[in-house]
Amino acid sequence: MESICIFCGSSTGNRSIYQEAAQAMGEAIARRGLSLIYGGGNVGLMGMVADAALAAGGEAIGVIPKFLVDKEIAHNGLTQLHVVDSMHDRKALMTELADAFIALPGGYGTLEEFCEILTWAQLGLHQKPQGLLNVEGYYDPLLQLFDRAVTEDFLRSELRSLVLESSSSEDLLDLLANYQPITVEKWLRQDTEI
Repeated sequence: MESICIFCGSSTGNRSIYQEAAQAMGEAIARRGLSLIYGGGNVGLMGMVADAALAAGGEAIGVIPKFLVDKEIAHNGLTQLHVVDSMHDRKALMTELADAFIALPGGYGTLEEFCEILTWAQLGLHQKPQGLLNVEGYYDPLLQLFDRAVTEDFLRSELRSLVLESSSSEDLLDLLANYQPITVEKWLRQDTEI
């Protein structure tokens, strides 16, 4: 594992614990000699995780669509900044550059990015690990929803194990580093004959 993609809020949230978690994650990524791949912004938790990685001597690589550069939220102090045409191109390039994925607290965009990369793993499009930094139980409702999807037979239990989770940056990075991909022969099953 050489690079970690971070999905997180373009807002800092309303509690200092989220900001502290973003800074701790950026520092932990740099300490381990990993490259940070992220959305390229200088605002919110995104900007904080990048600034923390850079301040700790690490590498921060941003991927940002042109329309966000034009709104002047691109981070100008990054190791590298890729400007792409669309949000879709952004996710595709971040996925290509990263060896693993972590979602810090965030809103719709963070959830969408994490769930899409999770879906790609379910479909066998990649075997990279993905995890949630569950700061102060922020992701407990989402994890409960995933568990309910298993209970209600919308998600196979072995696929539920694709989501790694910890409240600690260091522990989550360890989980990602030690991840063993699962092999799912057939992720869809047909219960009845047609």
